[in-house]
Amino acid sequence: MDEYEGIDEIVHEPSESFAASTNVAAFMREYGIDDYESLIERTTTELDGEPASGVDWFWDEIVDYLDIEFYTEYETVRDDTDGPQFSEWYPGGEINVAHNVVDRHATVDSPNRNRVALIWEGEPGDVREVTFHELCRESNRIANYLDSVGVGTGDTVALYMPMVPEVVSILYGCLKVGAIAVPIFSGFGTEATATRIADAEPTVLFTGDGFYRRGSEVRLKHTADEAIDEAGHVEHTVVYDRLGATPANGGGSAGTEHTDPVEWNDERDITWATAVGSRSAAYDTKRLPSNQESMLLYSSGTTGTPKGIVHTHAGVLTQCAKEIHFGFDQRPADRFFWVSDIGWMMGPWTLIGNHAFGGTVVMYEGAPDHPEPDRFWELIDRHGVTQFGISPTAIRALRKHGDQWVKGHDLSSLRVLGSTGEPWDPESWRWFYDAIGGGECPIVNISGGTEICGCFLMPMPNQPLKPCTLGGPGLGMDIDIVNEAGESIVESGERGYLVARDSCPSMTKSLWSGDERYLEEYWSTWPDVWDHGDFAQRDADGFWFLHGRADDALNVAGRKVGPAEIEGVLIDHDAVNQAAAVGVPDDTTGTAVVAYVVLEPGIEPSDALREELRRLVGEEHGKPFRPRELLFVDAFPKTQSGKIIRRAIESVYRGEDPGDLSSMENPEALEGLQHPE
Repeated sequence: MDEYEGIDEIVHEPSESFAASTNVAAFMREYGIDDYESLIERTTTELDGEPASGVDWFWDEIVDYLDIEFYTEYETVRDDTDGPQFSEWYPGGEINVAHNVVDRHATVDSPNRNRVALIWEGEPGDVREVTFHELCRESNRIANYLDSVGVGTGDTVALYMPMVPEVVSILYGCLKVGAIAVPIFSGFGTEATATRIADAEPTVLFTGDGFYRRGSEVRLKHTADEAIDEAGHVEHTVVYDRLGATPANGGGSAGTEHTDPVEWNDERDITWATAVGSRSAAYDTKRLPSNQESMLLYSSGTTGTPKGIVHTHAGVLTQCAKEIHFGFDQRPADRFFWVSDIGWMMGPWTLIGNHAFGGTVVMYEGAPDHPEPDRFWELIDRHGVTQFGISPTAIRALRKHGDQWVKGHDLSSLRVLGSTGEPWDPESWRWFYDAIGGGECPIVNISGGTEICGCFLMPMPNQPLKPCTLGGPGLGMDIDIVNEAGESIVESGERGYLVARDSCPSMTKSLWSGDERYLEEYWSTWPDVWDHGDFAQRDADGFWFLHGRADDALNVAGRKVGPAEIEGVLIDHDAVNQAAAVGVPDDTTGTAVVAYVVLEPGIEPSDALREELRRLVGEEHGKPFRPRELLFVDAFPKTQSGKIIRRAIESVYRGEDPGDLSSMENPEALEGLQHPE
């Protein structure tokens, strides 16, 4: 079996002029670093003749280099007396994310004061632009409202909001007062929302009457009410009027023109206009310790109890800014669009990373294929988007509609493409590169997680690229690949476990539920090593690849393979657009593979095709991994961020309750799984 079939050719080779113009190339010139390998070595390993590691050197140097402003300078870059598990970064310093991402850009003498911070497009086509001056004033009003209801440093505030510009002012307003922002995905139902409220215990929750999705109204307020009733804690619900279904003055339907107004609780609910609109637009942003908590981000919770991941002001700011500046080559005139809800890590990451430099973020409210499959290509053309990030699954779904939807749209503004969330297949990667990027834009394929609000692996835009690669370790990230014994195998080219051998500023300081689960989840496999849970591999040319989650591994007859590897073989076939592989109990092998396939348009299912696909998997991975069954379906259950929910597929196959599916974009897909062709 060829581990690198379809991905062992360098497809993207940046021109000398482009490579030399990148931000990362300027950094290398500034510090006399000759090539990529030397860059990674300088920023992630021990420095010859230096008392500090390259990790310490980089994270210290980057503060001034990226113009990150501390109110009070830190005493040392970090204190790791208690080990990498509990490193304290920038101790003694005082900082606030909000000062760096909005306040300093809104001052009278700032060149960014009237620069557009946000370009927002609603699904019906309405567009709003918000300058840094306007964003600062609205964030200050939020901060003053939070002050008025007793929210202070260390208190939690929940955001269960539609994707409207106001979510940004809420996030920054929370940070201004020292509150911990708790973004909750707007696609969650009652159970998932209540779980997070019960864990975080916020007294204030911001929500909206709803939002638009595929031309229909999706209501949030009713779900928020049910979740609060189940979880408790919330004393004040601020309701933003997106649909016109919010009572103008609160208290019943009086004053609203909507035929179906939201329910109202006079003791708890308050309109946005009343809570925020009447407040002062001036506020003195708090000076906070470097390690003061800034956000509580929850893992998606597709399996097990969601983990509350705790981020700090200094940590999240330095990591996001570093990655946007170097990995995505941020420039003053750029317009950055990443497909994400505020409730997922990529939402805050996009905002904080770009706004640290006074950059412009593009936000979109609705579905990627409404009213037609060219919605994103039209949006990129209309707004002159320069960086565009999306999940591989979403690209596979859009590719299925055909190239004709891309033609006619000018995508020449794009400079850098981005992706994250899951492994690519070569065919879809190449389509993204050629059809959307014009065969010129690097695909910065990144992998890290909510746990670090950033990336362990991230290619630089001045690097050559092979299809599906993640390049190599991010700057300042001491990353390795190890075997079962925890021994490094990165040089051997073998597949192993992706780990971090050191901390970084944005690494969660623990879990909200306490240190015990934190240590068990991430630090218990090998001493002082962070186990990220992914299968990884570096090829002979130094390119890193991921093979899916290790905890998703299919253990067939004592041999393990990731679902993504089975799926990759299937997707390589010209007839297959998408694939999902799950493990089911088997009397002989312990676990057997069952594969589900979505075919390309115009391809009809047949027994011959089924057997051909089963045979291909057997040839690539060995006979035990040949799918016991291969089922043709029209669609997979997915989250609104485009990830396939394998847990739901496996549960349906077994005839079991799939559990909480409140984040599912298309619940009707489950019915198709129950009745395969």
